Amino acid sequence: MSAPRPALSERDVPTARRLRVGGHVQGVGFRPFVYRLARELQLTGSVRNCNGDVEIVAQGSRGNVELFARGLIERAPAIARAHILESDEVAPTAAGEFEILESAASGQARIHVPADYFTCAACLEELRQEGDRRYRYPFINCTQCGPRYTLIEALPYDRANTTMAGFELCAECRREYQNPSDRRFHAEPVACAVCGPRVWLEEGAPNAGIEADSGALCEAEAAIKRTVQLLRAGAIVAVKGIGGYHLLCDATNTAAVERLRERKKRPHKPLAVMFPQVGADGLDCVRSQVKMSATEAETLTSSARPIVLLRPCTGSTLPAAIAPGLDEVGVLLPYSPLHHLLLSDFGKPVVATSGNLSGEPVLTVIDDARRGLEHVADASLHHDRPISRPADDSVVRVTLGRPRVLRLGRGLTPRELTLPWSVRRPMLATGGHLKNTIALAWENRVVLSPHIADMGSVRSEEVFGQVVADLQRLYGVAAQEVICDAHPGYATSRWALRCGLPVRKVLHHHAHASALVGEHELGGPALVFTWDGVGLGEDRTLWGGETFVGGPGDWRRVVSFRPFRLPGGERAGRSPWRSAAALCWELGRDLPGHRAGSPDPLVRAAWERNVNCPQTSSVGRLFDAAAALALGIRETSYEGQGPMMLEAAAARAPPATDPCEPLPLYRDPDQLWRVDWAPLVRALLDGGPDAGVAAGRVHRTLAATIVSIALSQREWAGVAIVGLTGGVFQNALLTELAGEMLAREGFRMALAERVPCGDGGLSYGQVVEAIAACRRTDTSGMLAP
Repeated sequence: MSAPRPALSERDVPTARRLRVGGHVQGVGFRPFVYRLARELQLTGSVRNCNGDVEIVAQGSRGNVELFARGLIERAPAIARAHILESDEVAPTAAGEFEILESAASGQARIHVPADYFTCAACLEELRQEGDRRYRYPFINCTQCGPRYTLIEALPYDRANTTMAGFELCAECRREYQNPSDRRFHAEPVACAVCGPRVWLEEGAPNAGIEADSGALCEAEAAIKRTVQLLRAGAIVAVKGIGGYHLLCDATNTAAVERLRERKKRPHKPLAVMFPQVGADGLDCVRSQVKMSATEAETLTSSARPIVLLRPCTGSTLPAAIAPGLDEVGVLLPYSPLHHLLLSDFGKPVVATSGNLSGEPVLTVIDDARRGLEHVADASLHHDRPISRPADDSVVRVTLGRPRVLRLGRGLTPRELTLPWSVRRPMLATGGHLKNTIALAWENRVVLSPHIADMGSVRSEEVFGQVVADLQRLYGVAAQEVICDAHPGYATSRWALRCGLPVRKVLHHHAHASALVGEHELGGPALVFTWDGVGLGEDRTLWGGETFVGGPGDWRRVVSFRPFRLPGGERAGRSPWRSAAALCWELGRDLPGHRAGSPDPLVRAAWERNVNCPQTSSVGRLFDAAAALALGIRETSYEGQGPMMLEAAAARAPPATDPCEPLPLYRDPDQLWRVDWAPLVRALLDGGPDAGVAAGRVHRTLAATIVSIALSQREWAGVAIVGLTGGVFQNALLTELAGEMLAREGFRMALAERVPCGDGGLSYGQVVEAIAACRRTDTSGMLAP
């Protein structure tokens, strides 16, 4: 008689479980990951894509099924963001192999459009491995890396719906593509030198002594080697990348950098620098030129591979022409295989600035680049993989120990956030006029586009229209309402009024405040400072120094800066002397000629007659005036140049020991509290010649003013949460000074992180503000119960 079998432990009991996994699980290699994990744990069952989620049936021992369920989240691919939506026990079926099934579709898909990813370590190893069939192939990728957003033309994310559709897979690539055990299983951009995109170099006429071969054309490896030769000779080369063209030159060659500035007509705006990836963590070359905290290093090497603003270190050989008058450099690492090949061969950092006309979206089409960059580049390194839509590089700055996005772009977008309320009718927010982004909202989801451009040019408006159409098409959502800025002169507002849908207007600074509160989901009323350049206010004046109490849909303006008349209106944004002159004239004083030059007498006459002199409360223009008075900056070539140089001057000055008093407050005839800038302007006019000391005083005085207002509002309105947002708070020095002072006083502070605090975050704030306003009235039927 045989001995009885021992009873199975609870962990060994056979079971079957159906799991539904949501989040960013498509286009990131999630199904082959599930397949490999199931095989590792000796499970049977299946996995398939289903309406934007992944549906899994896992059968085996209870212990292994539990390990499998945990592993789906804990061991998921680095570029995935997964969460389990449903988990149910089901009846086991006949055992077999674990399978990847064909995708299923029923009902509305929950789509997540993936961002563009950097080249993963496994592909880099193959790229550098002699004998590998993709050795030095500039378009190597797998499910864990490579372009996504910029090549997807429709969903579902299949090769036929991408710009790779025209490249038929060779037999070897097809075997990888169809093999569930291969990391290139359904990697839609997969290719090799036999079947994939190619690169070639076109050289222009010799320019500025560069030995370029006019009309010469070379391909593949020869094109890359010739590009490196040209860079070493001081040439400027246009290089087509993931989301558009870059203009490259030797970042250590002052003459080359200055020549790039001259040709691109970009005299002062800082240029980004791309470094070779060297050393165990890839940052050895970077460390030789700039200082980095651990957080900054982590941000630089994150999956987004953004531009990170960093300070040069002692002994840096980067020329001052990279970022004239500033104390930070925009640094990034290579993120495409082509970048890696160029930077590795070149062995030094290169300037990598957007290949575009000033302020416009980056160029993506070969013929457009030939025309648009012919007077800038000595040569162009093209490739024939089409780019569906432009995506400029993201820009991040670490402030108060946290990375904060200043510009949304490649690697970070489309950026999806969850809304605090559900929406019945999908809505599209058109953003502002400068640094434009758009936002699409439906159900409880909102998706932000990449940075488009400053509006006002034909190309900017064309790309704006394309991104509006693309987001709706890719996500399968048709907007039924449009939200725009209240300023009728913005190109985005005019587009909204022409589009044929119902339009809701949102005040510029309400959108800024709501973007911050929406991102952090702050509970209870907040005190939010919205300081920036200018935006149309409720009283039809140009706001820019506002403080609100409340929350989205219910903002109460409690403090503003003393208004002044801005001579020339919008022209003052690039002429700091105009803001300085206006403040001096308000005080009955003349603009000192030795500081910012003598003003045009016609401007003074127009100011006295109040002709084209709109009233403003802008702190951004106050910073412009301070830059003119402290640094003698009369005209600028890019927005924010004066304040950025003022911040740099303050950062270079010796630490101050004397305290700064906050600016005084007074009640205006409408009983609104006003901040009087007069003492600060008088101090700038009457102070000594040390520009750094003066610049530091501006920052410390305004930080002290923030704390003074916060203390008074805590007493009057009971607020304990303070938010700082708007373009002025891109200024890290001001933000850190205010943050440290607020923390000492026991305030909880909120700063933008995932959404830009400047105008790039307006579209998101417009959505939050509009939904909150509807929720308060609920007269439009927009909100779900």
